[in-house]
Amino acid sequence: MATYLLDTSVIIDALNGKHNRDQILKELLQQGHLLACCSINVTEVYAGLRSHEETRTRELLESLQYFPIVWPVARMAGLLKRDYARKGITLATTDATIAAIAIHHQLTLITDNLKHYPMMELSIYPLP
Repeated sequence: MATYLLDTSVIIDALNGKHNRDQILKELLQQGHLLACCSINVTEVYAGLRSHEETRTRELLESLQYFPIVWPVARMAGLLKRDYARKGITLATTDATIAAIAIHHQLTLITDNLKHYPMMELSIYPLP
């Protein structure tokens, strides 16, 4: 059994019924895996939320295991951002933080944005 951290785009697609994301997530749950989110996901989802979507969105987000940003995660996110910048690769703070949460807690990140996550130490479940 694995715990999968969802990238924000995956959560939004699942809520909007796009790209078969809701079915993929249901299958993972049926296989006994856990699905998770973090504060970055919650912030990004709520930033684009329309008022009539709040109940369904809250229910989905609250059904996920929640991983907060703790000191070691914040430090790692900053170091990832710094180290990749030195290689000429700009990472968004949000993506560096999501990656740091996944790495720190040994989670697999489900994403369709592979270019946002070049970290070799990050376990990724890629989506088309």
